[in-house]
Amino acid sequence: MLNLSKNGRSMWVASSTKKMLKPTAVALGKFDGVHLGHHRVIQPILLPAKNETRRVEGDDLSTNSATSTTPPKEQTYSTVVTFDPHPLEFFTGQPRPLLTPLDEKVQQLRSLGVEQLVLLPFDKKLSALSPQEFVEQILVEQLQCRRISVGQDFCFGKQRRGTAKDLQLLAAKHHIPVTIVSLQTYTDKAPTQEAPISTSLIRHYLESGDIKNANLLLGRPYSLIGTVIPGQKMGRTIGFPTANLQLPKDKFVPRQGVYAVRAAILSETPDATTAYQNLGVMNIGNRPTVNGSNLSVEVHLFDWSSDLYGQKLAVQLVEFLRPEQKFPSLEDLKTQIQLDCTVARELLNAEC
Repeated sequence: MLNLSKNGRSMWVASSTKKMLKPTAVALGKFDGVHLGHHRVIQPILLPAKNETRRVEGDDLSTNSATSTTPPKEQTYSTVVTFDPHPLEFFTGQPRPLLTPLDEKVQQLRSLGVEQLVLLPFDKKLSALSPQEFVEQILVEQLQCRRISVGQDFCFGKQRRGTAKDLQLLAAKHHIPVTIVSLQTYTDKAPTQEAPISTSLIRHYLESGDIKNANLLLGRPYSLIGTVIPGQKMGRTIGFPTANLQLPKDKFVPRQGVYAVRAAILSETPDATTAYQNLGVMNIGNRPTVNGSNLSVEVHLFDWSSDLYGQKLAVQLVEFLRPEQKFPSLEDLKTQIQLDCTVARELLNAEC
């Protein structure tokens, strides 16, 4: 499938190795979040291809560069290879919410200049491959790798027995260079402690409402993207109409509470050119003051009166304001929302 952005940049998305573009320069990993650490792993597969000439598909690709004095140059397709479903979901049988569901992952990878995303079906057969079998059957035969990049903590093969160093040694037998990228670390101010940038660390920050640190590690604001659907319209009765967002089922939802946000009304998946010009507040929670029982994501946009039903809204989380709480009355809730809006306006305008 060819995925196009509004600026014309394209990326090929393949759900199997049979439908992909070859040969490849591959970055291997799970890449949930496409955070700053992932950027470093992806970078080595992007740069070398610029001055090469792509071969016509069907040419002989078996040239041994170790024995040929003037090997023909070929441009490889910069390819991120990940797994579907997430390996943890496969082994536990439990759905795993993602920082970047597929549409978001495609957009983030495309913005980095990646030409192709391949989703390897993670099933019993793939999980049973030994490290050597994974290299020979997947990387050499199916992906036709010409170079590989992985993070220092990359593990692969049955029971994750293969390490990044093992991959380097096994791939060398097929004359495939492997770049092992050292982990990028981040020092949190409270407490002062170095930790590798990781999806799990970002999830931890989001779960605790530490949006600033989560956004810093992502290299962009964390976003919730969904379709506006009808709600109970309770906000209108107290002067704060809200857009009720229906998120993808596999989207990771951060800590319940109230956030200062920026939003954009979309015609397609957002990219780096999308302008988040609408300011507002967002509540994630069960609305205990009105005896709500289901989790909802509701956005109140400042100075907005038009109907948003059926439209797609992208919301960037800027700062966590407070936890969700139950108020004695709707009047008390209204007073608190007014205060939330005042604080959010000041905070968001100060960032402009």
